[in-house]
Amino acid sequence: MSTSLLRKIIHVDMDAFFAAVEMRDNPKLAQVPLAVGGASERRGVISTCNYQARQFGVRSAMPTATALRRCPKLVVVPGRMERYREVSSQLREILSRYSDVIEPLSLDEAFLDVSDTTQFQGSATLIAQAIRQDIKTELGLTASAGVAPLKFLAKIASDIHKPDGLTVIQPSEVESFIEELELNKIAGVGPVTWERLQALGFRRGCDIRASDEASLTSALGKFGKVLWQRCQGIDERAISPYRERKSVGVERTFSVNLNSLEQVIKAYEDVILPEFTRRSKSYFESNQVNRIGIKIKFSDFSQTTKDQAMRSLNHEVLLKLLSAAYQRGSGLGVRLIGVHCGLDRLQPTGVAEQLPLFD
Repeated sequence: MSTSLLRKIIHVDMDAFFAAVEMRDNPKLAQVPLAVGGASERRGVISTCNYQARQFGVRSAMPTATALRRCPKLVVVPGRMERYREVSSQLREILSRYSDVIEPLSLDEAFLDVSDTTQFQGSATLIAQAIRQDIKTELGLTASAGVAPLKFLAKIASDIHKPDGLTVIQPSEVESFIEELELNKIAGVGPVTWERLQALGFRRGCDIRASDEASLTSALGKFGKVLWQRCQGIDERAISPYRERKSVGVERTFSVNLNSLEQVIKAYEDVILPEFTRRSKSYFESNQVNRIGIKIKFSDFSQTTKDQAMRSLNHEVLLKLLSAAYQRGSGLGVRLIGVHCGLDRLQPTGVAEQLPLFD
C-alpha cells in the first residue's frame, strides 16, 4: 500500500449548488422540483437540479424538454453565474480557514490537504465536520464531504451519503473499501470503459487487485496502469492549488436545426468562432496549442468529433474538420457545434514561440 496513506485529504462537494443557491435566495422555490438551465423552446439543457427534481429522473446535462416531460411541474430558472461565483468565493474563504493547501475543482467542490493542520488536534474528521457546519451556518447551504488518505477515495467518499453527509475512510479501511468498490465509481471509468471492464470480467476493486498491471495496461492502455495502481491503494497525486488548463473550447446549441453545410459554416464563423477567439486568447500567454478539433451534435442527438494534432489554431484546418464532421451525419440536421483546442504549458525558458491566434 502507498506511503501516502499517512495523508489526510478532504473532498468538499456542495449539494446541488446552483439550485441550492436559487432556493436559498428565493424561498418560494425551496419546496418545488427545481432546475437551473436553458429554456426548452431554445433547446436548453439542465445545468443542475434539486433533489426533488431528481426523484422524477431529472439529471444534469439532460435536455430541458426531456426534463419537463419527466417532471411536468418542474420549475426551470436561468443560471446566474455571477451570483454562483460570489457564493463560491465565500466558500473558498471558509475552506482557507482550515488549510493553505486547497485544490478547487469547480465553483462548488475542492480538495483540502489537512495533513499538517493542527486545529481539532489534527483530526480530519472533526475538520470536515467544522467546514460543513460553517457552510450551513454562514451560507445557508449544505455540503457533503469525504475524508480519506488517498485523493481518489476522498472524492468517492463525498458522494456516498449525499446530500448533507460525511463519509470517512480510515487508513486501516482502505484495503477493504477498495476490495468492494465498484469500478465505475473511480474517476476515468466512463460508460464505455465500464462496459469494457465488465466484458473482461472486472467489476470490483478485488478483481483488479487479483490481475496484473501488464495485462491491464495491454487491455486499457495508459489508464489500465492508473486503474491498477488505484486498486492497489496507490495515489501519490498531491493536492495542487494551481491546476493547469489542458484545453479550452466553446460550444453552442441552436434553437433551429442547421440543415446544410453552408448554414453550419456560417453559424461556426458568425457565432462560435468569435466567442472562441475571445475566450481562448488569454490562455496563449502561457500555453501552446497541441491539438484542435470540432464537435457536432445532430438532430437525433448522436454526436461526432473530428480533431487533428496542430501547433496553431489554423482556420482552414478547422473548416475541413467541420466539413468532415458534418458529412458523418448523412444529411441529418445539426443542433450543436463546438470547437476546442488542447494546450501544453510553455516552458519557463520561453523556447516555444508565441503563435498568433490563427495562422
